[in-house]
Amino acid sequence: QVQLVESGGGLVQAGGSLRLSCKSSGGTFSMNTMGWFRQAPGKEREFVAAIGGSGTLTNVADSVKGRFTISSDNAKNTASLQMNSLKPEDTAVYYCAAGRPLWPPSRYRYAQNYDYWGQGTQVTVSS
Repeated sequence: QVQLVESGGGLVQAGGSLRLSCKSSGGTFSMNTMGWFRQAPGKEREFVAAIGGSGTLTNVADSVKGRFTISSDNAKNTASLQMNSLKPEDTAVYYCAAGRPLWPPSRYRYAQNYDYWGQGTQVTVSS
């Protein structure tokens, strides 16, 4: 059983940065696809970014491309999301997810491909 714990959320002004971390326990971290999704009030959960188990393949949503970077550290069983140039529309609860190895990377975008989810961490960007 994989357990995921997110950290790093908070309140930041527009243009600022935050770094989210997702610590995984159980399972084989290096084999998992790790993803970040977010859900704003009244909206559907949406894909943000994901990284394959090798740490070399990534997929990033167009809405955050160029601003957000996903990375992983297999030695620490941790996936991270560096968020720069934050905008008020980035305000949401951010969820970490872990799933089986996926191919092609386009499949990283779909929530149904992930088996385990964290509890979420709130990110609020003020204007």
